[in-house]
Amino acid sequence: MKYFAKIKYLGTAFHGFQFQPELRTVQGELTRACEECLGVSVRVTGSSRTDAGVHANGFCITIDADGATVPPEKLPLAIAKFLPEDISLFYAKVIDSDFHPRYDSKSKEYLYRIYNAQVADPFERGRSWFLPRIIDDASLDLMRRAAEKIIGKHDFSAFMSAGSDVEDTVRTVHSISLERVGSVINVRVRADGFLYNMVRIIVGTLVEVAFNRFSPDDIPAIIESGDRLRAGMCAPADGLYLDSVEY
Repeated sequence: MKYFAKIKYLGTAFHGFQFQPELRTVQGELTRACEECLGVSVRVTGSSRTDAGVHANGFCITIDADGATVPPEKLPLAIAKFLPEDISLFYAKVIDSDFHPRYDSKSKEYLYRIYNAQVADPFERGRSWFLPRIIDDASLDLMRRAAEKIIGKHDFSAFMSAGSDVEDTVRTVHSISLERVGSVINVRVRADGFLYNMVRIIVGTLVEVAFNRFSPDDIPAIIESGDRLRAGMCAPADGLYLDSVEY
């Protein structure tokens, strides 16, 4: 049986999704929990490879589990007692054996949360980027204007961490939205795929637009350059969430 499932996790105490010997990872914990719950060997495959400290609201996985007998509708409750408190599996169904949660996705949406206030909120620690320099409404509008110039199909080499070995760096960004909710600025980025640290570099660049290091009109030249040094800072991992995957 092959399950398709959706999970949430708080990434603070994980060294990313992908299995690493000797380190606590989401994939490692899921594999252990699935095998204890189902009583068979399993292979867990994820829709993305989130970094250490990155969270997820709607991360998708498949669980290859030959010989498993637990019905998919009962899996969320059945596996709950085997999962750690920082992972939740909340949906499951049976899927075709050739389905791949990463390569068959049409788009993914990431949420980035900026806690923008002069005084930190301890309940936001590890769950957002605490940014005490206030972004006013005019600066937020500048960020939106800059974001519009990122949307589209481009070579995003300038928004990829140096040292990445990815050869195909062309991606299509479908949408970017920025919304202030109280002291939090939510940045949502939807694309057909993402390069290593791409969302964090987009957010860092937009913040530097707000602080007048760049203007919105600089963005096309930054993209065209393909030079990581031309783009802005890489925002911290703890504000980033894989929010949804579309198939």
